[in-house]
Amino acid sequence: MSDKPVIGFIGVGLMGHGMAKNILQGGYDLWVMGNRNRTPVESLVSMGAKEATSAREMAAACDIIHLCLSNSPQVEAVIRGPDGILAGAREGLIVIDTTTADPVSTMALNGEMAAKGVKMVDAPLGRTPKEAEAGTLDAMVGCDEADLEVVSPVIGCWAGTITRVGPTGAGHKMKLLMNFLGAAYAALYSETAALGAKVGISPHTFREVIGPSRLGSGFFDTFMTYVCDRDREAHKFTIANMSKDIRYVNAMATDAGVMNVMAAAARHYFTHAEAIGAGQDYVPMLSDHVGRLNGLNMEDEVQKER
Repeated sequence: MSDKPVIGFIGVGLMGHGMAKNILQGGYDLWVMGNRNRTPVESLVSMGAKEATSAREMAAACDIIHLCLSNSPQVEAVIRGPDGILAGAREGLIVIDTTTADPVSTMALNGEMAAKGVKMVDAPLGRTPKEAEAGTLDAMVGCDEADLEVVSPVIGCWAGTITRVGPTGAGHKMKLLMNFLGAAYAALYSETAALGAKVGISPHTFREVIGPSRLGSGFFDTFMTYVCDRDREAHKFTIANMSKDIRYVNAMATDAGVMNVMAAAARHYFTHAEAIGAGQDYVPMLSDHVGRLNGLNMEDEVQKER
């Protein structure tokens, strides 16, 4: 019998499937629970995972449960619901929440779980589904040092970099800072590409000059791979998810009493894209919406110099 903890995983979508696969390949017994899409669940079951019918059942069977969900209301429902984690939890259970979540919600849940002997670790993710499949994500971990020692071997199955950023809740705060930059960059790149096209500087030239300069970055590269090459798979993160994240950033700033002009401005572009039904577009496609607001078809603009 293995002396490794039994792991659960709720939310095996774009990111979660690769993470869960790497936990299985790390030699851990794994329980999974999906949502409407059966494909990733069946994929993991075919590799040896067991499927739980509820979070309550999973909590009774597992020592550590991962959550990889879309937002804090989903996390709250999975933890607090009548068939949720707390309904079936044993003392000593650890919940690792990799969701990009609202830190206020995280801290409230942490208190409720602690009262029942359950520990919460927030470990939101950096990078993309490609790195999730490869097991090389970045993990920003919020927990105490003793809990980090327990969970690091498991997190190490799917993360290439593990950084403890502080106590529980700090991981989600750090992730919001990261996604604040991502949302602001997306808005800035979209505006700049549209402005350039209006004044006669093509998106290709913009990429050629900025990419290798000090202003270039991995985010710039994947963003402009869509803009210039129309590669929809270059940066698979939805506008709806980024819109949620930038709302959480604005709320965090309000709670902290911090003026946040840039975050507020970026939020409006994402809110607009959602309002016109484009929430499931990927973040680099924001450039198309900003282009249209300025009377441009960005696909036509990139074709001019192909």
